[in-house]
Amino acid sequence: MNFAQTPLHRALQLLTRGRGSRLLGAGLCVALLSACTLSPDYHRPEVSTPVQFKQAEGWTQAKPSDAIARGAWWEIYGDRQLDTLVETLNSSNQTVAQYEAQYRQAQALVRSSRASLFPSLNLTTSKNRSAQGAGSSSSSLSNNSSGIRNTYNAQLGVSWEIDLWGKLRETLNANESSAQASLADMAAIRLSQQSELVQNYLQLRVIDEQKRLLQATVAAYERSLRMNQNQYRAGVAGPDAVAQARTQLKSTQADLIDLAWQRAQYENAIAVLMGKAPAEFSLAETRDIPALPQIPLSLPSQLLERRPDIASAERKVMAANSNIGVSRAAYFPDLSLSMNGGYSSSSFSNWIELPNRYWSVGPQLALTLFDAGKRSAEVDRTVAVYDQTVAQYRQTVLDGFKEVENYLVQLKVYADEAVVRQEALDSARESLRLTENQYRAGLIGYLDVVNVQTTALSNERSALNLLQGRLVASVQLIAALGGGWDAEQALSPVED
Repeated sequence: MNFAQTPLHRALQLLTRGRGSRLLGAGLCVALLSACTLSPDYHRPEVSTPVQFKQAEGWTQAKPSDAIARGAWWEIYGDRQLDTLVETLNSSNQTVAQYEAQYRQAQALVRSSRASLFPSLNLTTSKNRSAQGAGSSSSSLSNNSSGIRNTYNAQLGVSWEIDLWGKLRETLNANESSAQASLADMAAIRLSQQSELVQNYLQLRVIDEQKRLLQATVAAYERSLRMNQNQYRAGVAGPDAVAQARTQLKSTQADLIDLAWQRAQYENAIAVLMGKAPAEFSLAETRDIPALPQIPLSLPSQLLERRPDIASAERKVMAANSNIGVSRAAYFPDLSLSMNGGYSSSSFSNWIELPNRYWSVGPQLALTLFDAGKRSAEVDRTVAVYDQTVAQYRQTVLDGFKEVENYLVQLKVYADEAVVRQEALDSARESLRLTENQYRAGLIGYLDVVNVQTTALSNERSALNLLQGRLVASVQLIAALGGGWDAEQALSPVED
């Protein structure tokens, strides 16, 4: 570019003309210089993004009408009580409150950085009482036998650091990026807490179903024990059948008791996640387990905007990039303008009068000539910090891809296993029905019945455990996809 055609050159030409032109030219120069920046041009760090997830075959694509896309991703499970619990978490969770306070700190720092771009106005008033010895040569004290003097002072001052090299602007940019990273961190911890609550709730509901299963099984085993006891008294069955029936009953009763503390742990965890003491919260049993949802899948490229931890990592890269410009600006002089004026008098009665006025105005240019390599070391440090944040960003992206792939394959494997488990459960139920009929007919002994009952109960509980695993994995997949969060919408410019 021809320098003679640049706006800066035209501003310098104005400085050589009349007084009005010189003032205008000076203002333009300040404005142009303040727009300078010494930080590298920012570009999102390159990452290898696949076209689609390896395990994405058979999954539907997310649409704006989905509950996940609207943000309330937990609504996909269709449980109103769960919706209420999560809403309480959103407003009362103490871990989220900590990150919210951290975000407000970052916002305040942004406002402070923005204020540095403007002049500051100060008002100072003071009264000084001073004395000097009799041998002082001061003529003002020669007529004062006591040597004591009062001084009243009032001063109004204006100071302004002109951002010649973009140091203040880059500091503002860095703080804005850090504030956005803090907002994304808050979203990430909220998503994590929501995910934990939903997982705890779903596991608690499966435990309720396991409790009903064991209660029904205990009732059936009690009937079997009574029947064997009656047969023993009638001389039809031996004592071994009674002992086997009692052992089976007591083992199942112990399993039922064991569920109580497991349920209590999930209930207490839900209470704490909602910001309540466990003693203040209880969750009644229900007979419904939320159905396994159909989870809409986003593209890998969308994951960069859908996961708050990835967005936070990128904003930290942006902040580190701006800090490079701040450190480079230390090589150049700082220019500040100051103007002070006021009144100073030794008498309070005529303090604010025209003869007592004073004023001063002038620029100050400060440049560090030698610092033994301190500025160079700071530039090297900020560049290294930038490289570190880039590596952290790329690792966060890779971890995000890995988590999604892991949960996708986990749900696929669970789905295949559920088909086989259901076939095994159907066979176990049919085998139990046939075996009980044979026992009533006197064709087999009770030991055969016990073995088949144990197998049937094991299959029932395995099916419930598998359902629990599928529900938990579905929550983890939704969280790995970023829940309902969107960086483009959530990370708007920080407002005052």
